[in-house]
Amino acid sequence: MARVSATAELPAPGIRPGGLVGVLAFIGIVAALMQTLVVPLIADLPKLLNTTASNASWVVTSTLLAGAVATPIAGRLGDLYGKRQMILICTIPLIVGSVICATASSLVPMVIGRGLQGICVSLIPLGISALRDLLPPERLNSAIALMSSSMGIGSALGLPIAAAVAENASWRVLFWGSAAFSVLILILTWFFVPPTPIHKAGGRFDLIGAVGLTVGLISLLLAVSKGGSWGWTSGITVGLFVTTIIVLLAWIWFERRTDDPLVDLRVTAKPQVLLTNIASIATGFAMYAQFLIIPQLLQLPESTGYGMGQSMLAMGLWMAPPGFVMMAVSPLGARLSAVRGPKFTLITGALVLALGYGSSMLLMGSTWGLVIVACIANAGISLAYGSMPALIMGAVPPSATAAANSFNTLMRSIGMSVCAAVIGVVLAQMTIQTNGHPLPSEAGFRTCLMIGCGVALIAAAIALSIPFRKMSSRIEIPAEPASAAAS
Repeated sequence: MARVSATAELPAPGIRPGGLVGVLAFIGIVAALMQTLVVPLIADLPKLLNTTASNASWVVTSTLLAGAVATPIAGRLGDLYGKRQMILICTIPLIVGSVICATASSLVPMVIGRGLQGICVSLIPLGISALRDLLPPERLNSAIALMSSSMGIGSALGLPIAAAVAENASWRVLFWGSAAFSVLILILTWFFVPPTPIHKAGGRFDLIGAVGLTVGLISLLLAVSKGGSWGWTSGITVGLFVTTIIVLLAWIWFERRTDDPLVDLRVTAKPQVLLTNIASIATGFAMYAQFLIIPQLLQLPESTGYGMGQSMLAMGLWMAPPGFVMMAVSPLGARLSAVRGPKFTLITGALVLALGYGSSMLLMGSTWGLVIVACIANAGISLAYGSMPALIMGAVPPSATAAANSFNTLMRSIGMSVCAAVIGVVLAQMTIQTNGHPLPSEAGFRTCLMIGCGVALIAAAIALSIPFRKMSSRIEIPAEPASAAAS
């Protein structure tokens, strides 16, 4: 395929790169904050919402499902109608959902509100794609790295912020604060993010493909996230897995035959894109394991012999340094990608992540040791997450940028969902009795940490097989096919 320089796609001058990158990074951090907003409340949700613990888990599940469904749809709409427009549109349900959650007193409105908040996950790939359209090539690598890392940065910082607010003020303040941040996103986007060029005018939105992917994803993620409580061999779980296979196979058949697919599978099947997406599933799994394990170890009572006995607030504060490590490593990852290529950065990131999990075998016995483990792991996450969009955008045309990045984000989310199911099963099977209550055992936590290490090594092996050719420092992009250019 012919290739053209990215400079051919730059819009008119007058863009303030610093302000643009700062605003989009802020948007990414806020979007990620929404994912960890309720983590400190999970134990109290049944009492706060007057429901059971099983029903309260839908507060988390609804966010996951809404984000997974909205991300590829918003990405395709961004390619068709402009990324700035979709960022503004996706911010509206975030505002509405935050207000609903802040005023909720029962389960149903809280689940609805959290579902609306989950749509904001799509802001991250939309922002990354906007950077490609709006920034000069020499600023692109560092901006992509920062924007990509914002998901991990926001998740890491979300714990201490949410814990501090939940412990010292009303839990409703969390959601009123998210509503205020959402309004700020709307204002900043309006003033600092210019309209992005539309590379394929006249394209149609694939409604049938959107419905098919929605049904397939909901079936898959419901089965993975709720299978542990419903039973992995129960009729509903097996039925959801069967539905997933049938619907997604039909979706693939349809997408390959439509002129304007929701996801261009011909592009997605290119080895560079396909292998990056597979590596993203493994990286998402490996990334999420530490977020599930380390906070628990910090909060378990010291009487277990391996818990650190920290309060909710103290746990959140101990988890803050890893978030700052991600911020510090992000520009280093951009420089590494500029010198050695994003494939090398992804491999390095996965190996550093594996090193973090491996070090836990020696460092798990102290609070500082756990923080060091998280810092090493987060350094690897920052490197890996910052490199994936560059690999994706190096292989897709501008008309598919947002859709391709959104699909990549979806792959990470699937990896995280599978991780939550696997870690949940392992910890539920390997328990000890403390004061008459079952708690995950030290052996269970060590097993989960080694699973994270193994999956990170798998991610590195997959990344090693990506057929990426090192180019010049500027990102080059595939030229549009003649048929697309004429449409």
